[in-house]
Amino acid sequence: MIIVTGGAGFIGSNIVRALNERGEDDILIVDNLGTGEKYKNLVGLEFLDYMHREDFIGALLNGIFDAADIEVIFHEGACSDTMNYDVNYMIQTNYEYSKALFNFCLESEIDFIYASSASTYGGGVNGFREVEPCEDALNPYAFSKLLFDRYVRQNLHDADNKVIGLRYFNVFGPQEFHKGRMASIVYQMYSQIKKSGVIKLFGGTDGYEDGEQRRDFIYVKDVAAVNLWCWDNEELASGIYNCGTGHATTFNEVARAVIEALGTGKIEYVDFPPELNGKYQSFTQADTKKLLRAGYDGGFTPIKNAVREYCEFLDEGGYYR
Repeated sequence: MIIVTGGAGFIGSNIVRALNERGEDDILIVDNLGTGEKYKNLVGLEFLDYMHREDFIGALLNGIFDAADIEVIFHEGACSDTMNYDVNYMIQTNYEYSKALFNFCLESEIDFIYASSASTYGGGVNGFREVEPCEDALNPYAFSKLLFDRYVRQNLHDADNKVIGLRYFNVFGPQEFHKGRMASIVYQMYSQIKKSGVIKLFGGTDGYEDGEQRRDFIYVKDVAAVNLWCWDNEELASGIYNCGTGHATTFNEVARAVIEALGTGKIEYVDFPPELNGKYQSFTQADTKKLLRAGYDGGFTPIKNAVREYCEFLDEGGYYR
């Protein structure tokens, strides 16, 4: 059996989709569907069962899964709201829950592949390499992710299983319609054009001209491919790896790609929100050397191609069928 926490969410459901495409359906999806439309992400997926996140962790801690034949846990479940400043909630949800899964996998020698975040690099003033001198946290979400990465590092010496943390950069693509204001900038641009014909970008900040802030945008299908490659690669050393393209693209370039894909739209600039001062990454770019040295050769979808495919997907309904 394969377990995917956050399996009804954005990245998790794409991992399930990628597993389905290679014939895997003995999958337990763990999530919290809430009261919105997140359930739609499950409609086009094939899986064995679904459990609420609290029911699952309770069963896990009570030994219900001790004898289960689990091949791997893909741990994608988390609170990803970077504007949530309830630190206790973030620690409980993103740190304590992850620790429980990690320790279970250590004891049971189950491969554990989990979602970290490029937010752990803070402003990126020291670069984006998977080492402590580059790390910082600008908000509680980033702190919760960094705290767990540090916990993993401290306990890897006890691991007879494979433990991989993937630091996701700016992921976009299918199955994120439920994320609201936390959806990718590509989804927001698409929605703005459909609503008003105008994409609004932040004006200049941190020394960047209007819309020239840069992020490492990575297509969610590529993220799923990296996850499966990490599981497949028996020789891959446990540790933390960046999951980005290694190329920073301006918001202006992304906006132009969306406009080209939809055949309409224009760009306008708005003042940078003062409440984001000191809490915003104006530049991210994954250092991919560690991942590439480990042998990953799957490549990454060019931004214009990915944006075009994603816009077509959104035009067709926005989730897998």
